[in-house]
Amino acid sequence: MAASSSDLSKPTALITGASRGLGAAIARELAPGRDLLLGARSADALTGILAELPGAAPWPVELTDYAAVRRAAAPIERLDVLVHNAGIAELGTLAESSVEQWRNTLEANLIAVAELTRLLLPALRAAKGHVVLINSGAGLRANPGWGVYAASKFGLRAFGDALRAEEPDLRVTSVHPGRIATEMQRAIVAGEGREFDPNEFLTPETVARAVRNAIETPGDAHPTEIVLRPIAR
Repeated sequence: MAASSSDLSKPTALITGASRGLGAAIARELAPGRDLLLGARSADALTGILAELPGAAPWPVELTDYAAVRRAAAPIERLDVLVHNAGIAELGTLAESSVEQWRNTLEANLIAVAELTRLLLPALRAAKGHVVLINSGAGLRANPGWGVYAASKFGLRAFGDALRAEEPDLRVTSVHPGRIATEMQRAIVAGEGREFDPNEFLTPETVARAVRNAIETPGDAHPTEIVLRPIAR
């Protein structure tokens, strides 16, 4: 696969959390003209999207197992696009939060992102690549019940700002979508005690198109932040 320097005919993109939802939509959007590495916790989780995109390669690894991440990243010598899509959302008030919730959320949404990026910096530098951080509206403002999640996403925004300043040969885009009609969103809405209506939310395809547009922005521009909000219907 194009993870090696021996095949540079097409750009290579690595997408984490690519098995379903927004990650799978991004994979479909980026597939034309790119070699894809599709990340998930297990190879089994990727069966469906790999059947849709037979040219893609699985990249199964638990992103908070840093020894495993190091081994998985080691063969990648050149990387044109890194899309950090994997993450978790465990909601609740600050009064009800626990150390475990804080630790798990920051680990998945921020620390794992930072470490994978650090390990892949040589490959990204070799390609003068593009890092896309799937953030959230919660990375711009904190609402009641979303404090732990928002803290992780505010941190992710700061990470992107620092990476952009420290690595001037890379492009770094933070994408801040509003709520997206995914299975994760369905679970959040159920926790709010409401009926799930996908028409209230952005579609994964809309956000994936914005990601592709950012990546394909001509090289004289740096798309630093993209904010998307659903239109009330």
